[in-house]
Amino acid sequence: MQIKILKPGLLSTIQDLGRTQFLADAVPVSGAMDVLSARLANLVLGNTENAAVIEFTYHGAEFLAETDLLIALSGEGSILYTEDQELPADRPIFIPSGTRLFLKKNDGSFSYLAVAGGWKVPEVLGSKSTYLQGGFGGFEGRRLREKDVLKNTDSLSAESNAILKSLKGSASVSFPPWKAAKNDFLPLERKTIRVIPGREFTWFTADTLLDLLSKTFTVSPRCNRMAYELEGPPIIRLNTQELLSTVVTSGTIQATGDGKLMMLMADSQVTGGYPRILQVIAVDLPLCAQLKPRDEIYFEILGRKQAEKLYIEQELNIRQLAATIRTKY
Repeated sequence: MQIKILKPGLLSTIQDLGRTQFLADAVPVSGAMDVLSARLANLVLGNTENAAVIEFTYHGAEFLAETDLLIALSGEGSILYTEDQELPADRPIFIPSGTRLFLKKNDGSFSYLAVAGGWKVPEVLGSKSTYLQGGFGGFEGRRLREKDVLKNTDSLSAESNAILKSLKGSASVSFPPWKAAKNDFLPLERKTIRVIPGREFTWFTADTLLDLLSKTFTVSPRCNRMAYELEGPPIIRLNTQELLSTVVTSGTIQATGDGKLMMLMADSQVTGGYPRILQVIAVDLPLCAQLKPRDEIYFEILGRKQAEKLYIEQELNIRQLAATIRTKY
């Protein structure tokens, strides 16, 4: 299976679930910004969750199916179209050779295109994810460009082969009536981000903590795969106590010296010297990934046990989805 990039869009890279084996060597995790969408795109095709996907930022990308394809798109960054129809997300789609596909505007920031077998790129440091600052991983360590040609691995699972066989009978685009019920994996309230207190939570004034949990924060235009700057009430420290550089991760919210909040994302550094005031719970990280500049959010404090319970519930639901697809095919 093979595609040719006609328009790469704003920023398109190959990602998987990231590299976690080299944090001690200061290598960021990277990987998909919206891990849930990347996993669902793979699962509905019968792929492993960690198969390489294309991460598209916003819309505007176009590509050509140079062979027959079995693909899936997930994520709120864009909607997939052929020249004459809108295609559904979160389900497998058979695309006949010669079809042009377009990504048009949706409400979020990132979307993920999976192909049966996963996209074929070299594994670097245990992952196929692109780390742009380091210039390695993914497709030649860089963003995708016009005329790039991408192929799948040809290592299709039994489920992928069965899905392909069930859809390929037609010479036109086809897809099944079922899809992954993505909304079941996400909270109903998308603008409330649930957090647990960071290790330096008590370093800040009472008024700051009250504002933090009652006021609106806005995503600044200064946002990228490393971090989102949040605008809102000033974050004021009780004293000038210094913090030695210490561990941070995706979802860590730091308070900078000028009173701003920085929400770290997939390409964040592995250590940092700003106080860690909050940590986004794992199941809400996909909501953060889909935020755009000028989006407004609120924070809600949870306990660690609540956060762990929500994470376990989501993982069980994802396993149930994978098992259902295996059973069906």
